[in-house]
Amino acid sequence: MNQSGFVIEDQLLLASFRQPESRELAFTQLIRKYQERLYWHIRRLVIVHEDADDVLQNVFIKVWKGLESFREEANLYTWLYKIATHEALSWLEKQKRRQTISIENDESPMVAALEAQKGFDGNKIEWKLQRAIQALPEKQRLVFTLRYYDEMPYEKMSEVLGTSTGALKASYHHAVKKVEDFILRD
Repeated sequence: MNQSGFVIEDQLLLASFRQPESRELAFTQLIRKYQERLYWHIRRLVIVHEDADDVLQNVFIKVWKGLESFREEANLYTWLYKIATHEALSWLEKQKRRQTISIENDESPMVAALEAQKGFDGNKIEWKLQRAIQALPEKQRLVFTLRYYDEMPYEKMSEVLGTSTGALKASYHHAVKKVEDFILRD
């Protein structure tokens, strides 16, 4: 959606992108339409604003390179979330390899990054929720984030993650239980 509130339909956007004379404008419109949603999806996974910006930039580079050959077998929204999720998970994996964490250290690097954020107050419920989410195993954290924040239906999530809806429902259920336990004990 651009400033005037006009929603550009994805099919029109794709058709416009495939025309050499309107490619750059169509891509700019695609970025305007999806960048905020993708940014917050990525930010919830990688925590730090600068890292989320870097990952988002990589997402749009991949989108630019792959959009012309996008076959529209999935919704554009689903395809973009799949790329964003993959890029965020790849970034997290690289961070894990770079970090050496003592076996006695119970705090994950993501929790440490969260606590380093400006305005962090561990006593506020929203920060407790974020700490609880960051304490989840990666798959559960991803499913919880997609469902809770993005309100993504399990069927769409299944397309993005390549996992059955039943497994996603189970992951979400376990994640919710762990988040509740974390908040109640803290």
